[in-house]
Amino acid sequence: MALTQIKEKLYWVGAVDWNARDFHGYSIEGTSYNSFLIMDEKIALFDTVKKPYCRELLDRVREITRPESIDYLVVNHVEMDHSGSLPEIVAAVKPEKIFCSAAGKKTLLDHFHHEDWPYEVVKTGDKLSLGKKSVQFIETRMLHWPDSMFSFIPEDRLLISSDAFGQHWATSERFDCEVDGERMMLLAAKYYANILLLYSPLVEKLLEQVQGLKLDIDMIAPDHGIIWRSRPQDILKAYAKWSRQETRRKALVIYDTMWESTEAMARAAYSGLLEEGISAKLMNLKVSHRSDVMTEALEAKAFLFGSSTLNNNLLPRMADLLVYMKGLRPTGRIGAAFGSYGWSGEAVKQIAAAMEEMKFEVPDAGVRVRFVPTAEDLAKCVELGRKIGAAVKASTPAA
Repeated sequence: MALTQIKEKLYWVGAVDWNARDFHGYSIEGTSYNSFLIMDEKIALFDTVKKPYCRELLDRVREITRPESIDYLVVNHVEMDHSGSLPEIVAAVKPEKIFCSAAGKKTLLDHFHHEDWPYEVVKTGDKLSLGKKSVQFIETRMLHWPDSMFSFIPEDRLLISSDAFGQHWATSERFDCEVDGERMMLLAAKYYANILLLYSPLVEKLLEQVQGLKLDIDMIAPDHGIIWRSRPQDILKAYAKWSRQETRRKALVIYDTMWESTEAMARAAYSGLLEEGISAKLMNLKVSHRSDVMTEALEAKAFLFGSSTLNNNLLPRMADLLVYMKGLRPTGRIGAAFGSYGWSGEAVKQIAAAMEEMKFEVPDAGVRVRFVPTAEDLAKCVELGRKIGAAVKASTPAA
């Protein structure tokens, strides 16, 4: 088994999950569960892996040392993709101490019910000496669980960042300089949009806190995906931008349709956006996954939602998207609704209610069409696109 050395006497001992395609509702291209081993006077293992990959982690450790020689376990995050194998690891290692946050201890007890484990609760500013290397702990509550924390190794200028700055991506490569940078950044954006967007105010404060601590970082090792070795500042800058929810003159026309009437309306609204000089994208929910919509939504200022009415309600895929989006809390957005119907026509009103819950600016009551739109109806949709486009230009600076 090939060893991956991150820094001197510091190794990646995680696992790659090539088969994962869904993570809490967002589509992924596999993932990795990153775990890190520091060899020093005291040996420390940072995070574990999802339970089915426990043996793989232990086999990697055995390439370096005996599992029972590990002194400390550091649990930066208790979610089961990082702690699922912890009972087996504790049994194999018999650690002197298990370092975690106060919320981490509570969550470990709630998950595994082991009162007898050697917990050592730490908080921001606490330090652990391993010998030549040391660990500085930084609590990152609600990024994205209450227990979350970072571990910084100052001698290596390495930030082990738990679920921040990662991507869900299965690769044989471990470092950013070994993969396509544009692809990596896109997957990092997708990760942020679908996991961390709702915590943006906390991300912004955390970045300020990290800056205030004056940490000298030259590598960021997240618990998922590729390690930022050659350009860690790129992902820090991207998180700063995403946490501020900065948008550009971009609109998404997102729709689902039964017999193509709502689709015709979507295309008309799209043409109105283009006439206003707005970058726009048509996203049919029959072929666009909710998580891909949210990735595009990360920098979009406006959303035009279209749905036919089915059984006095939205079409299921549109209802699914709106619930998903509401949970992720995009802020400062502009919205509009449109859709065709046969006899009841509730969909447009229900979209409007969802936008109101999300506190979108809604400059127009929307367009409702019975059955098949006429040329006059489509002209109203074009005008809706123009109106939203003008609102985008008024509220968003030119690039």
